[in-house]
Order: sequence, then C-alpha cells, then structure tokens
Amino acid sequence: MIPVNELIRGYNLYKDEYEAKAIEVLRSGWYVLGKEVDSFEKEFAAALGDDCYCAGVDNGLNAIRLGLEAAGIKEGDEIIVQANGYIATMLGIIQAGGKPVFVEPDEYFQLDADRIEAAITDKTRGVCLTHLYGQCTRMDKVLEICKRNNLMLFEDCAQSHFASYKGNNSGLFGDVGFFSFYPTKNLGGYGDGGGVVSRNKEIIDKVKVLRNYGSDVRYHNIEIGVNSRLDEMQAGFLRIKLKHMPELIANRNHIADRYLKGITNPNVTLPKIAEGCNHIWYQFIIRVDDQAEFREFLKENGVNTDISWKVPPYLQPCMVDKYGYKRGMFPITEAICDSIVTLPMMDVMSEEEIDKVIDTINKY
Repeated sequence: MIPVNELIRGYNLYKDEYEAKAIEVLRSGWYVLGKEVDSFEKEFAAALGDDCYCAGVDNGLNAIRLGLEAAGIKEGDEIIVQANGYIATMLGIIQAGGKPVFVEPDEYFQLDADRIEAAITDKTRGVCLTHLYGQCTRMDKVLEICKRNNLMLFEDCAQSHFASYKGNNSGLFGDVGFFSFYPTKNLGGYGDGGGVVSRNKEIIDKVKVLRNYGSDVRYHNIEIGVNSRLDEMQAGFLRIKLKHMPELIANRNHIADRYLKGITNPNVTLPKIAEGCNHIWYQFIIRVDDQAEFREFLKENGVNTDISWKVPPYLQPCMVDKYGYKRGMFPITEAICDSIVTLPMMDVMSEEEIDKVIDTINKY
C-alpha cells in the first residue's frame, strides 16, 4: 500500500546527521532556548530573505497567536481569512482576541483578493491569508488593498516553506509570518515546533518575551506571557533539514511533475499553478466528482489518499456554536471540500510508486 505520507522516509535520507545532532544536544547539557534555537532562528531568517528576524516557538498555533498579539491585535479586532483554510489559523486569531471573518478562495485554493473589500468593516484590523498546499497567494492585489485600507497583513505559512511569488518567499510580504514545523511539513522536525518571522524586529522581540512567561530577562516579567518555547532538540533537527531543503523541494517537484504530466483521466481535475508562483508541493490536491468512490477505488488498488479537509473550519462544531455559521454560506469552499483528494506526496517516492499512483488514477 502506498501511503499518503511516510515520515520515516525523510528521516532515513539524513539519519546519520539527525542521530549525530541528537547526541550532540544531549551531551550539551542545555535543552531549551540555547545555541541550537538561536542558530536556527538566524539561519531560517537568512534563508527567507534580507532583514528578516525569527522567533522559534513550540508549535504553529502558538506562532499565530503570539505573532498576532505582538503585532497589537486586540479583543474584537476582525481579521479576514479564507474560508477553506485550516482551523488552526482561526483558533490563533480567536485566542489572540480577534474574530475571523471568512471569504471564499480563488481557483488556486488561495484567498480570493477580489472578495476582500466586501468583507471590510470598521472593526477590520487585518488580513490573514494562508498559502495553502505549498503555493503562494498572488500577492499584488492583496498588498494594494491592505495598503489602501490601512490593514495589517499576516501570512500563515504552515504549508509554504520557501514557496515564492515573483521571486520572494512567503512569510515576508506582510507584517508578520507564521510557520509550523510539525513533522509532516516540508521543513518539519521530529516533534512539534513553530516560528514567527517579520522584518519588524520589535515584533519578534516581543514574541520572544511572550513565549517565555513574558520575561525579558530572567525572573523579570514585563508581559502576561505563556510557555511556548522551541526546544533545542527540534531546533537542531530543523537546522539539518534546512540545509537539505533544495534537494527535498526538488524531490517533491519531480513527483508533482510526473503527476501533472502522467494523470490524464478526464474525471480528475489537476491543481493549477498561478503565474509567478513557485510551488513547493506540501500536498498534491486533485478534484473529483465522486470523492468517496474514487478514494475507495484507489485504496482497493493499493494507493492511500486523504482529504485536506472534509469539513471547512467555519462548520466545525466549535465555530458553529460560537458564530452560528451554516452550510451554504460559502458554496465555493464547500464544493472544494466535497471534491478534493490528497494524493501521496512525501520527501521521497520511488519511480515505481509514482507510476502506480498515475496508472491507478488513469484506470478509474
């Protein structure tokens, strides 16, 4: 059975380096907020772009929450988001005191810039887009709208490590970018982790205070902070994987290129790549009319699939209870959720596995 993802494959690519780093960290005697975290923050920031700063935190959700708090989001502030994003984005906004306001996505699954202005109210403080599935949002109009309406721009980059638009990496188009380093991510560790990036050093400095009990120096607490620290072991692993990102992205691009050229079944709609976008293929998402039947056919023929995700975030019980959203309010999003299928995509696949995925889909 071909899995949708198998994390051990990525580990095996560089196992000697990971194991050596684990021993190095264990023998160092320092395990939280030490030289590994500091080095990773600097190396990741430098890899993203000039004048970038990074604060490592314990997971992607807290990256969103603390990044928004550090940027000044307050109780009652409205943040415009895409309705087909992941619920972590919405939870981070809510936990920071804000309210997510949904708009529909475009044909590339990204936030539709043409729908932003209709959602703006006197309470709107910013836009938080998610660069979904490994492709950047087309940023030109988003940036223009935010500038004209004096809105902050936030980027959820949990699925877009080094995805770029017109040569610029995701995370630095707006005021603050949020990253997850969960194991499934293109740049993922072997436990939880997250990061906040910005060209505004004051925001990053505040995140570093908030993540550590609100402390600027030891036993001196200037903010009502939390415990949200990236540990040394994960930072060490991330430093290793960061060095190999060009190779890992090339692997995924090869798989995606094979899929795009080889899948010819007219019942399948392949993903589109927007002009100016460099896709890093966190996931390869197709659309079919008979989602359940298609997935069962592939499973019976030895290919596992997934749905990312079947229920849109505004229809999750916690969101329905809080805001009263109902099915039918965002029909484009619901049509996407009812038809998307996630194909196998991982750090490495054999040519035989890629052939089997393609051949099985073409036989459907």
